Amino acid sequence: MSTREKIVANLRVIRTVFVVFFKMLAVDLFIIFTVLIQPLLIALLAIYMNRERASEVAIYLIVGSGMTGLWSGLLFTSSFAIRGERWFGTLEMLVGAPTHLGVIMLGKTLAHVTLSLSSMIFGYIMAALVFRFPLVIIDPLGFLVSLLFTVVAFISFGLVIAPFFAISPAVEGWVNALEFPVYVVGGFLFPILILPQWATPLSYALAPYWAAQALHLTSSGAGSVYPNFPLWHDWVMLLLFSVLYLFLSRWLFAKVIRRAKVEATLGLQ
Repeated sequence: MSTREKIVANLRVIRTVFVVFFKMLAVDLFIIFTVLIQPLLIALLAIYMNRERASEVAIYLIVGSGMTGLWSGLLFTSSFAIRGERWFGTLEMLVGAPTHLGVIMLGKTLAHVTLSLSSMIFGYIMAALVFRFPLVIIDPLGFLVSLLFTVVAFISFGLVIAPFFAISPAVEGWVNALEFPVYVVGGFLFPILILPQWATPLSYALAPYWAAQALHLTSSGAGSVYPNFPLWHDWVMLLLFSVLYLFLSRWLFAKVIRRAKVEATLGLQ
């Protein structure tokens, strides 16, 4: 098979996995709550807490609550992506298929990131209809570009989470514990400047922080730790993290495939 034929075949697999997995997620009540209901509740609570100046910070809070839905959806669905196949008894078949396991997980990750984006759109519409706030994005083009870089970074991050949780079942119990801290250190709903100084390096080491900063800067112009840095700085950081995550995911998927094909222990964990 030529390189071109292989790329076309992989794209066909990604499209098929995307469609099937998207349909599964769209009727999953837990995912619906995670990416739609929960971010909306967070937005409503945040707007209520800032009701005295809600009209000024509404777009900031809506974007931030959308980021919580994006992260929660990524965390839960990526951590379940490979483990679910093990529980269903289909993991060995996927590993033995001609298509690389990472390509299949890419289709899954793309599906839940796409669905999770609806939380931001849904929250925007609800805030506009219910509260009648003037939700204006100050830099629409920059926001769209930032959103594109965010999607790429989150997909790459998901490709790290999926094999990592499959290799280390002991960390499965930490899934719920990892949700809220990233809301905080990621600066989704408030600037990280109010956090203790020792926590800021944790923020810089996560792609979600740079995504949140880029989206906040282009939507409301607020929340930047580096007011003198141009927007492209955030884009470069998101691109660097995406490349780093892809290299790390490649190594992790190699470990998964080795445990399945060579050691024959992956399905027994």
